[in-house]
Amino acid sequence: MSESRDILPVASAGKTGAWLWSELRTRRLDGLGTLIIGLVAAASSVVPVYVLGYLVDQVRAGADTSVIVRVTIIVVVAALLGGAATGLSTLLIARLCGRILADLREKVVGRALTLPTPVLERAGKGDLLSRVGADVATIGQAVSETVPIMVSSLLLGVLSLAAMAGIDWRLGLAGAVAVPLYVIALRWYLPRSAPGYKAEREAIAERGQLLVDSAQGLPTVHAYRLEQRHLGEITTASERARDVSISVFTLFTRFVGRVNRAEFFGLAAILVIGFWLVENGAVTVGQTSAAAVLFHRLFNPIGMLLFSFDRIQAGGASLARLVGVITMPSEPEPSAARVPADASLELSDIDFTYDGTHQVLFSVGFRVEPGERVALVGSTGAGKSTLALIASGALRPERGAALVGGVPVTELPPDQLRRHVAIISQETHVFAGTLLEDLRLAAPDATRDDAVAALRTVGALTWVETLEDGLDTAVGEGGHELTAAQAQQLALARLVLLDPAIAILDEATAEAGSAGARALEESAVAATADRTTLVVAHRLTQAASADRIVVLEHGRTVEHGSHAELVAAGGRYAQLWQAWEGRTPAPVQ
Repeated sequence: MSESRDILPVASAGKTGAWLWSELRTRRLDGLGTLIIGLVAAASSVVPVYVLGYLVDQVRAGADTSVIVRVTIIVVVAALLGGAATGLSTLLIARLCGRILADLREKVVGRALTLPTPVLERAGKGDLLSRVGADVATIGQAVSETVPIMVSSLLLGVLSLAAMAGIDWRLGLAGAVAVPLYVIALRWYLPRSAPGYKAEREAIAERGQLLVDSAQGLPTVHAYRLEQRHLGEITTASERARDVSISVFTLFTRFVGRVNRAEFFGLAAILVIGFWLVENGAVTVGQTSAAAVLFHRLFNPIGMLLFSFDRIQAGGASLARLVGVITMPSEPEPSAARVPADASLELSDIDFTYDGTHQVLFSVGFRVEPGERVALVGSTGAGKSTLALIASGALRPERGAALVGGVPVTELPPDQLRRHVAIISQETHVFAGTLLEDLRLAAPDATRDDAVAALRTVGALTWVETLEDGLDTAVGEGGHELTAAQAQQLALARLVLLDPAIAILDEATAEAGSAGARALEESAVAATADRTTLVVAHRLTQAASADRIVVLEHGRTVEHGSHAELVAAGGRYAQLWQAWEGRTPAPVQ
């Protein structure tokens, strides 16, 4: 079995309902207009049946054939009006729900982009992707297909019962006999199906996570011959999702039987009471016929209403998962923003653990003076990247603090933190769009000349000018494919445009390979010129050119000083440098 994860929260039914009600309240006029058109559509469906009873009584009374013409005219007008109103009602309901869903999707994505890194790492990308993918699709299907049917069926049911009660209250009461039976069926079904649909969504999310992990780690899977293991885990997760879906569908078929039972007793009650009322002269045959037909016509809409709970439950489970994301508590905003005194970066007595058990950093502390370039060096797993994320404000330490100009990064508002600190990692994403648009992500107001200057600074203008459309070349998915080195230069050019006081490079030249590493190192130096810079060094040549070097081992600082000082000291750094010079394998990543 795969390792268990702390998935993102799922909102309770009460919280989900409260959120949905608040969204509807903000759209009162749209909701009211939709309700009125829905009532017109339902009333248009009731009128033909009502006049049918009138026709039966007129025929029994020996009326002339002109009554048929009048009834026909009424039925045709009602059908035309009802058809138009039904179509418009469906459109309005879908539009109202679609707008709510669109806003919800944007809020989920917006919240996801601000989630702390540890939360995403614990939950896994699969859970989040299934929410903005499969869950949104499930709700979208409910919005376009199920909700309009549900609303129209509910309104038709209410008006039909009202029409039966208008003929005779006892006929209305007889028809209402089915209502408690419907309620009993729902009360039996809903508590049993809700956990099933929740388990189904979770099973799908688990399967999605396994697929994402296997796809992203495909080279590693092949390298260690883990294909069968991963296929086995995916098969197990898929079988679980299948079994849960089958159990939910089995439960639904039992629910259908209870609905049919309610319909039988309701129609039987109307026919028995109607016969008795006709015998006693309380109602006419036509009125009883109309009541029976009205109830019988409810079989399909009420059945669709009740059966739609199958999809509504699935949509509700998906909605709860999305609301769970947007209602996650945000990081508290600083009560009063402080302005950093300078461009220094200080890490003070940092302790950190990802899981609360295994400590990654132990009382790590050092200061990077304004304009100084400091390199972090150490073995794989020493905690270098973790420390870089803490310095950038992406992670919060268990103890200690990261300070920018004397101000803790946790006290800086996001926009102010972004202006002061920027981090570039070895995993650089090229967004779909033109090259110019990609660059402007860092500075939306940057001019074309600013973009050209930034590219020139990092040495990227040469290859950009060789592109057929230059800055207007489409890159990212479906566009011109950039090499790893070009993508990193693009990220460094964004850094130049953003112009932060402090730059953090987390192995930002690791993807270039041996051939392009030197050129990319020069690009990084140019992009960080005159900036306070913290470099997680992938290549020791980066460390050698730094003003100062901090050596980490097993989460602790073991050495610090200049390149010359550390080589002369003959400690851990000297060992690493000797191995690097001899190009022998060294545990530096």
